[in-house]
Amino acid sequence: MHRLLMFVLAASLAAGVSAQTPTGTLQKLTATKSIALGYRVVAAPFSFLGPDGVPTGYTVELCKRVVAGIEQQLKLPPLKIHWVPVTSNDRIAKVKQGEVDLECGTTTVTFGRMEQVDFSSLTFMDGATFLTLVDGPRRLSGLEGRTVGVLAGSTTETRLAALLKERLIGAKLVRVKDEADAVQKLVDKRIDAFANERLTLIGRVMIAQPEGAKFALAEEDFSFEPYALMMRRDPDFRLAVNRALARIYAGPALEELYNTWFGKFGKPSPALASMYLLQIFGE
Repeated sequence: MHRLLMFVLAASLAAGVSAQTPTGTLQKLTATKSIALGYRVVAAPFSFLGPDGVPTGYTVELCKRVVAGIEQQLKLPPLKIHWVPVTSNDRIAKVKQGEVDLECGTTTVTFGRMEQVDFSSLTFMDGATFLTLVDGPRRLSGLEGRTVGVLAGSTTETRLAALLKERLIGAKLVRVKDEADAVQKLVDKRIDAFANERLTLIGRVMIAQPEGAKFALAEEDFSFEPYALMMRRDPDFRLAVNRALARIYAGPALEELYNTWFGKFGKPSPALASMYLLQIFGE
């Protein structure tokens, strides 16, 4: 009996130790001492290449802090970050295939995407609208007979197509390569509008500033876009990411990040502020 009890105790202790041993993505980070972060090249102010050729933006900087939080949880030295560019069309595939561990862009959480990948707690909320030249339409109804650029594989494309059909607005949707390509096509009058998230549209124009071109945003949003960090299906890694996010949201880093990237647009809306507060969980 004594030997049996000792065996059970030893097995229990072994199970306890193994439960603390990193598995899946966390095991990969521990073994390689590195992490692959996906970023968007031209999705300012969230994720883009800065003038120095280094990825930056609100989501990118938030991801760096998440990585630091994971290092602290696993008691690891600083991880080497491998930056992997992604587009709206290939980001899910790169996450699923293991090329990207954590995607730091402007990805909207949807149930359809949840069938393929995992998401962190929400990181931001925005609304989708459209950009035109200053003399262009400002309402959805004004898109009748017009050509609208959209990013392939984006929720904006899907939702705008459904809304135009529902409201019997005869606009033609054209897929563009990326945000920079869309703005150039707008300037060249090859499209009449470019639909995307509101802050991304503002950020793109602020960076591009084509000479002589004047832009205007539509007066209405046509969808709600909740952003999150995307990753492979891995509950342990998702927990580590969310634990790091909760600590960021509870501390001074969040205000610093918001002021850096969105301070010029004013204070966070009550809805956005509530979103952050509702995701601060205790240990």
